[in-house]
Amino acid sequence: MPRLKKITIAALAAMFVPALFALDIPQNAQPANNAVPGTLNYVEGSATLNGQTIGQRAVGSAMIEPGQTIATTNGRVEVLLTPGVFLRLAHNSAVQMVSPDLTNTVVKVEQGRAAIEVDQLFKENDIHIVENNVPVQLIKTGLYEFDADRGGVLVFSGEAAVRKTSGKWETIKSGHDLNIAEGVTMKPAKFDVNQQEQSGLYRWSSLRSDYLAEANQQMAGYYGAGYAPGWYWDPYMWNYTFLGAYPFMSPFGWGFYPMGYMGLGWGGFYGGGFYGRGYHGHAPGPHGPVNTRAGGFGPTARSSQTFHGGAFGGGFHGGAAMGGGFHGGGGFHGGR
Repeated sequence: MPRLKKITIAALAAMFVPALFALDIPQNAQPANNAVPGTLNYVEGSATLNGQTIGQRAVGSAMIEPGQTIATTNGRVEVLLTPGVFLRLAHNSAVQMVSPDLTNTVVKVEQGRAAIEVDQLFKENDIHIVENNVPVQLIKTGLYEFDADRGGVLVFSGEAAVRKTSGKWETIKSGHDLNIAEGVTMKPAKFDVNQQEQSGLYRWSSLRSDYLAEANQQMAGYYGAGYAPGWYWDPYMWNYTFLGAYPFMSPFGWGFYPMGYMGLGWGGFYGGGFYGRGYHGHAPGPHGPVNTRAGGFGPTARSSQTFHGGAFGGGFHGGAAMGGGFHGGGGFHGGR
């Protein structure tokens, strides 16, 4: 009887397992739309897109179109901009999409606070965050926060440039804050980084970056031939993560890897000159946005170019994994 009971339980389990997996498929399936600037990547609590309530099931499919606003009350959201750039909203905050073009990405912080994590910039990228009608260009990888209620621009790491009414640019370097509430008349001043790192938005952004690094490690080993840097959907964590051309550390210190990361030693790209080659130096200098109008920034048509590199189930196991390390040149071996 005990053995028969075990067999019966096992049979019942086998019957229910397919059903459980079937229920899980819709929420983990690859989104119908590829990721483009303005794609919703995470939501918790209360949030709206152009006045309509959005939830976690909108992740990967909902997009902020030009002129639309995404806002939070008692909640937070994460939005994809260009590849490797994340926008995160704090409680009681709102941003409007002005231009989602890959080479002219402009968002306006209308209320509250927003954090921007910049992990990759190309010379063709032109990313502006507008606060109090003042455009701020992000010109280096790093971490930035914008406080529309206070009129503050904080640069935790990286470098930003603010266009003055005279047309000249004011540079804000790492560890500096600029108050633009009354126009760009003040000079950047140092702020207490340690104190600001205790804020709810900073800590939540760090946690989100940590989760995305975990998703990156889940996905990175699946890609070999045909791999291209960009956003990749992780069906396990149900969001897009970023795979770059090289391994790198996020501004919070979390590691991101390219394809075939297994066997990669951190010493390989620290000691081998990854940072020394100027990876973070591949950033544009301050210049005006591609599309401007007399009244400020004007929306442009959404770029037809997408930057999603692949989908789960689309041949992960057909690719090869990196053998002896990314820089070690151990070569590719058989498919996983």
